Amino acid sequence: MTVLVTGGAGYIGSHMVLELLDAGEKPVVLDDLSTGFRWAVPEGVPLVVGDFGDEDLVTETVARYDVDEIIHFAAKIVVPESVADPLGYYLNNTAKARNLLETATGCEIKRFIFSSTAAVYGDPSRNPVTEDEPLKPLSPYGRSKLMVEWMLEDVAKAYDFNYVALRYFNVAGGDPKGRAGQSTPNATHLIKVAAQAALGLRAKMQLFGTDYPTPDGTCLRDYIHVSDLARAHMDALRYLRGGGASLVCNAGYERGYSVKEVIETVKRVAGVDFPVEVSGRRPGDAAAIVAANSRIKAMLGWEPRHDDLEEIVRQALAWERGLAARKRG
Repeated sequence: MTVLVTGGAGYIGSHMVLELLDAGEKPVVLDDLSTGFRWAVPEGVPLVVGDFGDEDLVTETVARYDVDEIIHFAAKIVVPESVADPLGYYLNNTAKARNLLETATGCEIKRFIFSSTAAVYGDPSRNPVTEDEPLKPLSPYGRSKLMVEWMLEDVAKAYDFNYVALRYFNVAGGDPKGRAGQSTPNATHLIKVAAQAALGLRAKMQLFGTDYPTPDGTCLRDYIHVSDLARAHMDALRYLRGGGASLVCNAGYERGYSVKEVIETVKRVAGVDFPVEVSGRRPGDAAAIVAANSRIKAMLGWEPRHDDLEEIVRQALAWERGLAARKRG
């Protein structure tokens, strides 16, 4: 079967392509390369450069490559940016997703996997947070993703169409074989930023808020290895192919680390100190959010293989060194 991966030249999407190839599947990538890279798409994998909201282009791609399923990654993901540019986020993440769903149903695509986010929970009243927690997103980013979840639910009721929506927690690390990693130059992912500071690629890093109601005053997050996340999508694909009903699952480790703990881990693993500038809170940031993951384990058979913060940090550091060498070369 052929799987269309939107955003497959980006961070998580490129790892999904590797996971599909390793499983003997046939991926096709659709990416506008606004944050992705041609070189991130493995040799032999078709790359269609364009907008996932372009219904004609997606229809043509589905027909040309005989696409059976869609895994949708392409989205804007920066919470503070979404607060400053809500309309841009609702256009890219929600309105274009609506176009993609219309194209999918028109092309009789029956299986769809969506990259949702823990941001749909907002600041949950309890942690670990289950999928049944009230959804109260704090940012346009979270709202834009929640709207797509609602659309998926409605589409599944109206068509022969089933989906899995995976609510990601904080994605980090890189392919253990060194084939892919977080490559966006101005990415805001904490571990990437800290790794860049450790390697001298940034003069300093910022810590946003030290007055949260957490043990050390900094935000608490659940960091999931990107390869474990890609495998969760593979498990979701097998689930849908086996006739599974539509499903929403958290994707996380049910373990949280504070921002300070992550920074100290990066310093320890890298063996260097670096300046950390304390700033005020960022708009849209929850104090603490950690995944309950019993549903994804029970329903998809998913089990983590890389639930180790030091491993995640080592791989992030190795990838940053490789990127720096690529730029010098």
